[in-house]
Amino acid sequence: MLKNINLIVAGLLLLTMASFAQKVQLSGNISGLKNEKLFIYRLISEGLKIDTISLKDGKIHWTGAMSEPEKVYLILRKKSIEFFIEPGNIHIEGDADLPSELKITGSKSHDELVRYQKFVQNISTQEIEIRKNYDNSTEQERIVIDEKLKSLSNDKHLKTDQYIHLNPTSFVSLSLIKERAMQEDYKDIKKLYDQLGSAVLRTKEGKSLTERLEILIRSDIGQPVLNFTQNDTDGKPVQFSDFKGKYVLLDFWASWCGPCRKENPNVLLAYNKYKNKNFTVLGISLDDKAENWKKAIKEDQTPWTQVSDLNGTKNEVSTYYGILSIPSTLLIDPKGNIIAKNLRGDLLHKKLAKLFE
Repeated sequence: MLKNINLIVAGLLLLTMASFAQKVQLSGNISGLKNEKLFIYRLISEGLKIDTISLKDGKIHWTGAMSEPEKVYLILRKKSIEFFIEPGNIHIEGDADLPSELKITGSKSHDELVRYQKFVQNISTQEIEIRKNYDNSTEQERIVIDEKLKSLSNDKHLKTDQYIHLNPTSFVSLSLIKERAMQEDYKDIKKLYDQLGSAVLRTKEGKSLTERLEILIRSDIGQPVLNFTQNDTDGKPVQFSDFKGKYVLLDFWASWCGPCRKENPNVLLAYNKYKNKNFTVLGISLDDKAENWKKAIKEDQTPWTQVSDLNGTKNEVSTYYGILSIPSTLLIDPKGNIIAKNLRGDLLHKKLAKLFE
């Protein structure tokens, strides 16, 4: 009897797994291509997966398996084309010289993406036109262009918020929020997250967004900072609690990060100006080689305490706070609570001036 029950359970599990992994077939024709290879980039839970498509006379044939819609990126003539695929038969047609005009059919999720793109098309067109003049502009003109692009970006965010509100069950809405959750703060993402339907939140992507929110709240304004311990350049353990009672700028950086190295003089300027006013900097390096880390500190002449676990981008503290790009900062008050984040350039000096002047 027990054996029969076990067989039934095993059979149900197989059926459940089969219902999750369903076949997707991508076919079509892209004129201008012959016997070449295309690459599809898939962002799955295990990380980035790259699939190869071998073309014959421009004809595409690729078969995969997935349980829900996925946003993928097709690399064509060094350009990245994003679209959604899902279980079923997907067809792609177009010209290799006109990658932005490829027509993709058979995917309801991609149809939704096209609707969203039309929803924000007016803003997107303005952004493209303004960027055309950037390379040939003077420094002063670029400042004006950057301001215009910033304004358009804010407009697009508001328009996207509206789209999400109107389409709470859309997988595209979920994808849009997940993208923004890579950079934006907990409170902003939570407002959008709360609008999504329960069904879309039960998907793998929905659960992944929920997990991201649980990480984002750790760096929300007012949250107590993690009392971590990492070694300094001499191999001696440093606890964050050693800095309690001071304003501390947690500076996430790495020797291999160009923007970080360019920002170091700016941080040094702030450090020298306010170091006698109960302020200091604690550098947290995402290096994995001690010699590179120490060399960069010496070259950039950063005198504050520097720590690292030398686990590279898997640094315990940066992982805990879900930091996906550097340079990145958290400003901590004397009580050990986060009071600001992502302070760079003039933003850092303006915030410190409010505190100390």
